[in-house]
Amino acid sequence: MANKVEVKELLDAGVHFGHLTRRWNPNMAPYIYMERNGIHIINLYKSAAKMQEAGEALAKIAASGRKILFVATKKQAKEIVAEQAERANMPYITERWPGGMLTNFVTIRKAVKKMASIDRMKKDGTYNTLSKKERLQVDRLRAKLDKNLGSIADMSRLPAALFIVDITREHIAVKEAQKLNIPIFAMVDTNSDPREVEYVIPSNDDASKSISKVMSYVADSIIEGLSERKASKDSKKKDKDASGEDKPAKKSKKEKAEVPSEDKSDKKAMKEAKKDVKLESKQETLEKAKSSNDEEE
Repeated sequence: MANKVEVKELLDAGVHFGHLTRRWNPNMAPYIYMERNGIHIINLYKSAAKMQEAGEALAKIAASGRKILFVATKKQAKEIVAEQAERANMPYITERWPGGMLTNFVTIRKAVKKMASIDRMKKDGTYNTLSKKERLQVDRLRAKLDKNLGSIADMSRLPAALFIVDITREHIAVKEAQKLNIPIFAMVDTNSDPREVEYVIPSNDDASKSISKVMSYVADSIIEGLSERKASKDSKKKDKDASGEDKPAKKSKKEKAEVPSEDKSDKKAMKEAKKDVKLESKQETLEKAKSSNDEEE
């Protein structure tokens, strides 16, 4: 990845602030650095490493030409997510998650097509033949559909991945994606269960500065993937024009992920952060809790 994550920038954005210690999810323990004034502090080296990992995966998905659906309905994340998703030319949901958005995608597509049919009515003059009351009803329906589904109008098939801000709030989206085996990328705070997500970015998902920092990095990674796709297409086209037949495009050398800084202690901490974290399964957690209760009795 050409993009690098500076730990200092994450610190300035407040990405390290978690929830109150009494509201924590024990499965987030590997990503927590310490406790301060009753609040958990997230290990920013872990955050930086996971951001780079997620960024590389998202760039590959974008380079393949598939869509990534952004989901964030909380007030402080709406505008930021909408802005960054539009910048990366990706679909997003920021109003409310329509039940069956993924599992009943055919019905959702019908609602999107309804918007297109209303637009055609206005162009071909059919709209003008309606009564005043009917036109008002059509306008209201169009406005409602546009508010909830306008941002996914170009998504003609299921997305290749979901990027979610706050998996606890967007639990329905998480369940639908899991049912269809769609990989989930997410900003996960200390009150959430990281086992629900394939690509965890441990971070503060409540502060707008933190959300903005992570989202801008994610959008940059997707844009980089899209530019690689465009460059690859242009290269193939040139080869075809030159020889009259398709030639395999030259594979660009994969750039190594950069560490946050050149400092030796930073490099060491980053290396440790990149190690895989072994999380207990839900069954193991329940069995451990049961055995501890038996010992107490």
